[in-house]
Amino acid sequence: MSALALSVLLSLVSAVAYAAGAILQERVATDTADRPYAPLHNGVWWAAVVLNGLGAVLHVVALAYGPLSLVQPLGALTIVFALPMAALFVGRGAGHTAWRGAIMASVGLAGLLALTDGADSQSLAGGERLVLAAATFGAVGLLFLVAQVVGRRVVRSMVLAGAAGAAFGIASVFTKTVAVDWTSEAPTVQAPSLVVIAVLAACGLLLSQAAYRGAGLAAPLATVTVVNPVVAAAVGLTLFDEQFRYGVLGTVLALGSGVVAAGGLILLTTERLAVQTREARQHGKAASAARPSSWDRPPDDTEAPSDPDAALPQVGEGVDVGSVPRPRTHLEVEMWSRAVAGGS
Repeated sequence: MSALALSVLLSLVSAVAYAAGAILQERVATDTADRPYAPLHNGVWWAAVVLNGLGAVLHVVALAYGPLSLVQPLGALTIVFALPMAALFVGRGAGHTAWRGAIMASVGLAGLLALTDGADSQSLAGGERLVLAAATFGAVGLLFLVAQVVGRRVVRSMVLAGAAGAAFGIASVFTKTVAVDWTSEAPTVQAPSLVVIAVLAACGLLLSQAAYRGAGLAAPLATVTVVNPVVAAAVGLTLFDEQFRYGVLGTVLALGSGVVAAGGLILLTTERLAVQTREARQHGKAASAARPSSWDRPPDDTEAPSDPDAALPQVGEGVDVGSVPRPRTHLEVEMWSRAVAGGS
């Protein structure tokens, strides 16, 4: 088997591992709603962690055997694999709108990454690493805070998924930097960068887990899948002197691919919002059907106790006031069931 074929095979297996991990994460989010971030006592969640780690390792090995321009776009197949796998193994099928959104996001991302021309391997200086790490933690923290005040569950999940994708993307940037600078003294010299990688990877995992809570599988997974490499590519374009292929034409095509990917994410978001609205309406109808019929009858005034603090009689009800032999705190009245026109 050639190195290129091995790289493609590893990339495909990596995408399948990521998809399986996402399916398990979404299942855990549904079953353990009280633990949105880290259900440590759930074995299924640890299986998802192992699958995500396996996908990451296979992706790195695929990069060692094949070009970045091939391996990165193949990673976009994660969302395409996840939908049929979810329908096959856990019985959670996706509608036509979700499929269209997932395919649009994958095609747009693949086109964007295929047009990115990686320059020679470079590294970041110590000051640049510090600034990038601080900016990343600040942005991820801000997105987390925004997610806490968002009312709609789907929008909140998309914000959390965007934060997770950003954390994963910058972790990839630091991984590339450490790989370029790796020497015999690397464990000591690269210790700060290794800590940043570990913290960002953990943040991405926990945020992505929370993103699946109440938002289904497709929308959060597509957001993480798109934002992750896009953030990494943006850093590469600005700090690593990478550029788009084919000059101005490549830049225009890349922007078009970005629009397609964004359109896919918007389609997935609106599809999930429509599903939740429909489920809420069905839930309301079911609750109305289960309500006792006596709730819909007007109150029987003859059975209801009188309100001693009522200021005036209601229009449409007859009032018979008896004599009051001595002063009392409240005036006792008897409400008759007959209607009196004009409310005299």
